[in-house]
Amino acid sequence: MTPEHLLLLLTREMPYGKYEGRKIADLPGHYLGWFAREGFPRGELGELLALMYELDHNDLRALLDPLRGAR
Repeated sequence: MTPEHLLLLLTREMPYGKYEGRKIADLPGHYLGWFAREGFPRGELGELLALMYELDHNDLRALLDPLRGAR
């Protein structure tokens, strides 16, 4: 995990599915958990979803709060 990855969570949007257009950092935990069970997509999107899942699962979403103003 790098600071750049954390910033990407706040700027990248989900490109498809029920939450299309929503920032990855704002995806609900149950949706991230579904990906964790079913498999994350390949590439950068999958890496970002996996990172966001880890933050959510470990109750660390607050780590993104200071970066929200830095966008």
